[in-house]
Amino acid sequence: MNEKKNVLKNKSFAFALDCVRLYKLLSDEKREFVMSKQLLRSATSVGANIREAQNAESKMDFVHKLAIAQKECDESIYWLELLKAAEYISPEQFKNIESQAGSILKMLKSAILTTKQNLKRNP
Repeated sequence: MNEKKNVLKNKSFAFALDCVRLYKLLSDEKREFVMSKQLLRSATSVGANIREAQNAESKMDFVHKLAIAQKECDESIYWLELLKAAEYISPEQFKNIESQAGSILKMLKSAILTTKQNLKRNP
């Protein structure tokens, strides 16, 4: 699980960094501020909550922090979909960043499910 945490931590950091770069592009070149700012907030929150989960006070706190990260990741996908539909980002830009978010989302769901199952077996 420790190796999985590091992969998740690294992937979420790379995703946040790509979203920071996208935010800069959208605000500087496209003059889009509202949706891009929402994406920036949710995307950077994913990694922050994963980091918080690593320092959780209990297994339930760990699950709670990962669940917040999961929600923020899903919200990020929403803002990416909206930016694509509004034609602020290209389908290629969307595909690259959304695939990162999708991968993180799957890992988060798996980590949450595994931890919950382990809690049931070993309370």
